[in-house]
Amino acid sequence: MLDDIGRPGRVLLLGGTSEIGLSVLTALRAPADTEVVLAGRDEQRMAAAGKELPFRCTTVAFDALETGSHQAVIDGVFAAGQVDLVIAAAGVLTPQPDVDRNPVLAAQMIEINFTSHATTLLAAAAKMRIQRYGTIVVLSSIAAIRPRKANYVYGAAKAGLDAFARGLTDALAGTGVRVVLVRPGFVTGRMTAGLSPAPLSSTPQQVGAAVANALAGQDSVVWIPRSLAAAAMVLRLVPRPLWRKMRR
Repeated sequence: MLDDIGRPGRVLLLGGTSEIGLSVLTALRAPADTEVVLAGRDEQRMAAAGKELPFRCTTVAFDALETGSHQAVIDGVFAAGQVDLVIAAAGVLTPQPDVDRNPVLAAQMIEINFTSHATTLLAAAAKMRIQRYGTIVVLSSIAAIRPRKANYVYGAAKAGLDAFARGLTDALAGTGVRVVLVRPGFVTGRMTAGLSPAPLSSTPQQVGAAVANALAGQDSVVWIPRSLAAAAMVLRLVPRPLWRKMRR
C-alpha cells in the first residue's frame, strides 16, 4: 500500500522501457526494498533499465499487441503478491505520413496506445478491487483534447485512452482504488526524437516528478506543465478553419 507520502511497496510498469515510466519510478524516492516489475518485450533493455533503478527489479514478458495474453500477464504479477501501483506507460508515436501510407500501422498504434491499456487496466482494476486499495497511473496527452491533422491517429488513440481513464475513475469510486490521469504536452525524449519541441514542452524527468508529487497528494488529473490546463481550454475554442492551418 502507498505510504503517507505516496511511496509504494510493489509497482508494475507496463511498458518496461518507457522513458516516462522509468522517470516516474526514479522520482518516487521509494525505499530500496521496493519491488518493481518491468513488463515489456525487450528483456535486455528492461534488465539494463532495472540495474539503473535503486530497487529490487524483476521483468516479465508483455507484448501490447498480444491482447489475448494480457489477462494472464496481470494474473501472474498479482499472484506473486499484491500490487500497490500500476503505471500504464506503453506507447508508440508513428509519424502520420507513415500511417497514411500503411493503415496497418494505424491499427497497431491504436492497439498499443489505447486497446492494450483497456485490457491490462481492466484486469488490474479487478485485482485491486479485491485488495481494496491501489493506484493506477494512466499516461494520456494534450493530443487527446483535440487531435490535429499532423498526428490525428495518435490523437484519436490518446482520446480513447483519456476517456477510458475518466470512466475507470468513476467506476472505481468508493472501492479504495485511485486513478491518476496524466496529461503532458510535448515531451522531449526518445519517442519524439527528430521533432521540434512544441510550446509548453517538458522532459521525461519533469513528467516523472509531477506524477510523484501527485501520488503524494490528492490530484486525480495532472497537467504537465500546469499551465497546459488553461491552454487546453483555449484549444477547444479555436475555430476549425484556423485549427486546420496549425502545423503542430
